Amino acid sequence: MLAIRLQRNGRAHYPTYRIVVQEAQRHPLSGRVVAEVGNYNPHTKATTLDKESVEKYLKNGAQPSSRVVRILKANKIALPKWVKEPTEKHAEAKHADKLRKNQPKEEAPAEEAPVEEAPAETPAAAETPAEEAAPAEEAPAETPAEAPAEEKAE
Repeated sequence: MLAIRLQRNGRAHYPTYRIVVQEAQRHPLSGRVVAEVGNYNPHTKATTLDKESVEKYLKNGAQPSSRVVRILKANKIALPKWVKEPTEKHAEAKHADKLRKNQPKEEAPAEEAPVEEAPAETPAAAETPAEEAAPAEEAPAETPAEAPAEEKAE
């Protein structure tokens, strides 16, 4: 069985590919190629294809790889019905609940408007809490360290 696949070419860190037809059992770099039908540069997306030979091999049963199917579709080459279309990959996060976009949003503290309920209360009721709070504030003002110093001064 024949396969139409990419064979890596080019220099280090700058690959280019040949589109080759070879036996499916062979490794792409083995060198045993039936035919070279085109070139593909992923950096510039430039593709050169011999459309007649590609169609000939597809009619005779050569199975294209998923990347080659995309390249052939981009060049508007008719694919047989039996060719499997590459599916879109949708990666899912392992712990989606930990992603920042899924965390509850922190609401900005809204400025509070003055409450109009205070004038509705009676003035006597408003003074009572203030009187209770005043003696409580005076008591903590004295600290135990200051008390002995005052006693010695007398």
